[in-house]
Amino acid sequence: MADQASRLRNLVEEKTGDNSSTRIITITSGKGGVGKTNLALNLSIGLQMAGKKVLLVDADIGMSNINLLMGRITQRSLLDLARYKTKVEDVIEESDFGIKYISGVASIEKMMNASHEDLRIIQRKIIESSNIADTIVIDTGAGLNRYVMEFILFAREILFVATSEPAALADVYSVIKAYSEYKGKGDLKLVVNRVRNIDEWKETAERLNQTTRKFLNVFVDPIGYVYEDRAVAEAVRFQEPFIVRKPKSPASRCVKELVNSLLTGMEMPEISKGWFTVFQNIFG
Repeated sequence: MADQASRLRNLVEEKTGDNSSTRIITITSGKGGVGKTNLALNLSIGLQMAGKKVLLVDADIGMSNINLLMGRITQRSLLDLARYKTKVEDVIEESDFGIKYISGVASIEKMMNASHEDLRIIQRKIIESSNIADTIVIDTGAGLNRYVMEFILFAREILFVATSEPAALADVYSVIKAYSEYKGKGDLKLVVNRVRNIDEWKETAERLNQTTRKFLNVFVDPIGYVYEDRAVAEAVRFQEPFIVRKPKSPASRCVKELVNSLLTGMEMPEISKGWFTVFQNIFG
């Protein structure tokens, strides 16, 4: 599996002639319920706001929902790419927020019937979309299965999303362990979601890295955090990305700084939550 994914990554470089001209970022978590998909969507829109041409791929084969977060119903899906005559352009959807996206598959039956060869064809066609987007963001499903691992090994950059909960960290560690066993050589990054303060982010990142360095000899770069923010839940209810609905909210400002960190390599600064947000979270 790792060798096949590596050959596909090399194909990106051959097609573009420049390792940096097409950027593939896979976002994963290991555990459901940590806000991974919502972060993938808002981060993609943030990258588009920063001038990137973004294609967001919902690679959750079985329980996809990125289109629902945007209030869209789509008929075409990622698995349609496994058909011989289907092109990437045939399944790409235009969002109302500047990004293009490919919906996942909300069907357990179709997931069970997807073969390794189907995934190879899909990944090859995603690579061919390098003429459509300069940044491809892939949102994996929750948990750890062959579909998730296929898309993790496929990318040069892997962005792990966790919360400070021990179960969430344990699941992220399990994914990193599996990745290291496949001898993956990607650039591993960590975002801690739903933090209440800066100390919680730093302590969570340090706990994870203490474990990965001790048992796996692996370092995961903690590139930033997103605050716990009522604006996120509100945006989900209205099926609108929070970075669009509440662009000045603490979570939105965190995502914008995460985008800047991804694009420049600079450390994410401390984001002030503001007194209004503090009182809002305390008193509603």
